Amino acid sequence: MRYQISGKQIDIGEALQTHVRSEVEEMVGKYPGRPTDVLVVFSKEAHEFACETVIHLSTGLTVQASAKETDIYAAFDSANAKMEKQLRRYKRRLKDHHRERAQPVELSDAASYILAGAGDSELEEPETLQPMIVAEMQTRIPSLSVGEAVMQMELAGAPVLVFRNEKQATGVNVVYRRDDGNIGWIDPNTAT
Repeated sequence: MRYQISGKQIDIGEALQTHVRSEVEEMVGKYPGRPTDVLVVFSKEAHEFACETVIHLSTGLTVQASAKETDIYAAFDSANAKMEKQLRRYKRRLKDHHRERAQPVELSDAASYILAGAGDSELEEPETLQPMIVAEMQTRIPSLSVGEAVMQMELAGAPVLVFRNEKQATGVNVVYRRDDGNIGWIDPNTAT
């Protein structure tokens, strides 16, 4: 398991790193799906410490949580408790997912872009209809079943997830959280 524990403009001591490693190992030891990567980033915002934690599991799923507290250890412990709650909630589904999948989740590379917003005034006409690209990055699109995609979206706390449906040879699918609380699924391969 690979750990990356860092701080944004603050020093992270060896004692905190040891605490993070031992707590993460204890927490994920209770659940299926061994972690492959653990990313923990600490930062200071006014009088509070913020902790953002992301764990990539061998099953292809990602669990993430963040918390803010006045103590740096308490911030990590709160984020860790949130992740444990997520894993506990999905424990049965994680076991089923791990048992069904003989091969690791396949990831496809794709380009990801951040586009500039409308600017100060939305009343102004843009000079061109071509959007301005602010940043270009690489992203990975997993091959999952629809159930796994919904679980991944909920574990990540994301409003939308793009994935390749492993039941179909081609095409990209999308699951998203609807305003009414339900989950929407876009499958372009079944369009008539």
